[in-house]
Amino acid sequence: MAKTPVIAIVDDDEGVRTSLASLVRSLGYEAHTYESGVDFLEQPPGDDPACMIADVQMPVITGDELQARLNASGRRFPIILMTAFPSDSVRQRVMAAGAHCYLGKPSSGDEIIRCLEEALAGHGPR
Repeated sequence: MAKTPVIAIVDDDEGVRTSLASLVRSLGYEAHTYESGVDFLEQPPGDDPACMIADVQMPVITGDELQARLNASGRRFPIILMTAFPSDSVRQRVMAAGAHCYLGKPSSGDEIIRCLEEALAGHGPR
């Protein structure tokens, strides 16, 4: 029996974490939420998620910093980065570092679902 994919949601905004977790669960996936990149990094690396949705602007460790630390430690899985303050320079940097999607906030549920399903299906970055 196939294991249900786990989606990690890393965002310092509780409302965003809750709504993304509800969306992820409505698609039949398991959602694990973290209020910071530090919280996520404290989890054992052998239990990596199938995909991560992370905010860019977070205290202590930003989403793109979290992505860089995961890459540096060899932890590779699709990452969807979201931000209320999109910029071309950050978009180019995170996409070059392997992000699957870079979305502005708010994003439509359909847009998030499309990115998530493409990431889980192994399709290339958007």
